[in-house]
Amino acid sequence: MEPDRGGHPAPAADGRVTTAGATQAAGALDAHRPMLLGLAYRMLGSLHDAEDVLQDAYLRWLGVDRAAVAEPRRYLSRVVTRLAIDRLRARQAAREAYVGPWLPEPVPTAPSPFGPPEHAELRDSLSLALLHLLERLTPPERAVYVLRTAFDLPYAQVGEILDRSAADCRQLHHRAAARIADDRRRFAADPGEQRRLLDAFLAAARDGDLARLTDLVATDVTSWTDGGGRTRAARNPVRGADRVARFFAGVLGPRRPTPRTVPVEFNGRPGYVVHWPGGRRYALTVAAAGGRITGLYVVANPEKLTRLAG
Repeated sequence: MEPDRGGHPAPAADGRVTTAGATQAAGALDAHRPMLLGLAYRMLGSLHDAEDVLQDAYLRWLGVDRAAVAEPRRYLSRVVTRLAIDRLRARQAAREAYVGPWLPEPVPTAPSPFGPPEHAELRDSLSLALLHLLERLTPPERAVYVLRTAFDLPYAQVGEILDRSAADCRQLHHRAAARIADDRRRFAADPGEQRRLLDAFLAAARDGDLARLTDLVATDVTSWTDGGGRTRAARNPVRGADRVARFFAGVLGPRRPTPRTVPVEFNGRPGYVVHWPGGRRYALTVAAAGGRITGLYVVANPEKLTRLAG
């Protein structure tokens, strides 16, 4: 049987798929679903888009001669990665029309739809801070970075997935890591320290304590709010300790209605779902390093909050 032009095994000659064949195909895909979903989500920063990619991958998997696929996991990883790259390229124009900052879709990870993390790097690669940072990479750079850093694949296998040489993938990874290295050091705190700083920040904001808020954040802290034009939100990032402190004291301070805050874990890190009277809500998490908050991520776009039950 000859492969198709994409290097995939060709469909069965008669093109028919039996019920038993569809069941078998679905079972094989389900066996690798947590890993594949985690791969697609890290590539796209959207669980909705990641699920669409897996559906497309299933349709392709359904149409091939699966007996000719020696390693289904490797084959499906290749299909999912390429579909995600195509989607990244296609959405660049749409992103230009997005209202305000764009942040990844928060995903609850206790338990995780991506399976249990096998090592700290795999958990860290889910954080909103890193996924937001990966948006500055090209689609091939992002693919290589995710496959190599999160899933620890050798460069030869990454090259097979992307139809590139191992040397080319090594260079892409080096370039991607260099582009995000400085900012990645800004969220080195472990989850326990992150939770402590987040709790202290919320308490100070409720009290309107500007001095305490300023002390809890880095001098060059940045806050991003993603409302997507669907709810009231800051249209531009808020930068600097004084401006961030005043912004959150104004939003959460004692002169405002007191929102209900629910601690949750999403993207492998501590956060809160903040509920306002009237039904409006948002998800909040922070990045931290050196004992101070370096970034705040506020997801207020209601379309991105459907997975969070807090």
